[in-house]
Amino acid sequence: MSVIVFVESKNGNISKAGFEAVSYGSQIGDVTAVTFGDVDASVLGEYGAKKVLVHKGLATANDQQATRLVVAAVEQVGADVVVFSQDQTGKTVGPRVAAALNAGHASGAIAVPTTDAGFVVKTNVFSGKAFAFVKINSDKKVISLLPNSFSPVKEGSAVAVEEVSYDLGAAGITVKEVKTQGGGIPLPEAELVVSAGRGLKGPENWGIVEDLAEALGATTACSRPVADIGWRPHHEHVGQTGLAIRPNLYIAAGISGAIQHLAGVNGSKTIVVINTDSEAPFFKAADYGVIGDAFEVLPRLTEAIKKFKAAN
Repeated sequence: MSVIVFVESKNGNISKAGFEAVSYGSQIGDVTAVTFGDVDASVLGEYGAKKVLVHKGLATANDQQATRLVVAAVEQVGADVVVFSQDQTGKTVGPRVAAALNAGHASGAIAVPTTDAGFVVKTNVFSGKAFAFVKINSDKKVISLLPNSFSPVKEGSAVAVEEVSYDLGAAGITVKEVKTQGGGIPLPEAELVVSAGRGLKGPENWGIVEDLAEALGATTACSRPVADIGWRPHHEHVGQTGLAIRPNLYIAAGISGAIQHLAGVNGSKTIVVINTDSEAPFFKAADYGVIGDAFEVLPRLTEAIKKFKAAN
């Protein structure tokens, strides 16, 4: 099969989710990666891309123009399958591309499609509480891959990049201002996350969370009440009404584990819960639990990690 993989670039860099999508697509067929802007995209060949198309006339991922970019690439290559990462851009551009191509769309994919009984994609549904097996019968197929559900694998070498100049039309949206959340790894891409809730008692105590995150090389997060009362910025809120994340390690301190919070983090590979309340619901979802005061446990854990790193 011929596969188009849309890869978003930000500030000239390709995200981990982009490498995941290319590596995933290479398990389906021959991948042509499509991206935009001033970016060194030849590295995508190391993750399985046979060909890379770059539209340098598009600076930002405007949904309408990005849709036209992908559709034009599909027509040029004659692709059968289109793969997106199910990030913010993928959630908006993927359905648009599916509609333009009259293609079936499977979102939240977590495994490579099987073809024994048609083209079937395993997806994550009901906030990770169940799986669905979606059969796509259309000639063209669109898949959105759930971030951090497929490990990128280097299996090739850098490839030549072809610059394209498709007519993408005028942008229907004008961006007047862009506010960024600052440095560090964005939560959807983070493999290690340290999170806390109202058990920290106030924003002035967040230093122990940040110290642990720094020692681990992790990203910080929080529960919804913490963001709502202004202790932490809203881009750190994880849960059903915030970000859904799937890190390799999620450490939660002072969070009871309401079902709305669990919906956003239960895809984590390993969950560690720290709470003084032994009856906290979060312990039922945890792989490891510590019944203790976060003000005592977090600093001791931070020091232990620092000593381990120093000795290794």
